Amino acid sequence: MEKRAINPWNWQDQRNYVQAVEVKAANGTLYCSGQTAIDADGKSSDADMATQLTQAIANLEQLITSADYDCKNIVRLNVYHTNIDEFFNNFQILQDWVVKHGIKQATTVMEVKSLFETLKVELEATVVK
Repeated sequence: MEKRAINPWNWQDQRNYVQAVEVKAANGTLYCSGQTAIDADGKSSDADMATQLTQAIANLEQLITSADYDCKNIVRLNVYHTNIDEFFNNFQILQDWVVKHGIKQATTVMEVKSLFETLKVELEATVVK
């Protein structure tokens, strides 16, 4: 598999994403449903944004590795949250995870009116192999 980041500008570099990712000769593509702070028994978290973001990341990572893919090969990451201020006050949690895995992904971050039950953040990813 060959990945190429396309960035006509440099400003996105400090935000740890790319404008586009081209993938050639992939051996597989994993389309992940949105991962949230739901525990192994299916119970939705009612914790704060930081705790929920940390759990959503852990759930996404577990899903990706369980499918025998690597987080470093995430090429698309959509983030849905219910409060812009709360999310960006905890954005470093997501940034640290992206940097830890060397992920270079196209990203969309969007505030939504609500998510399932008490959830505050949802991460949806596309991963290649």
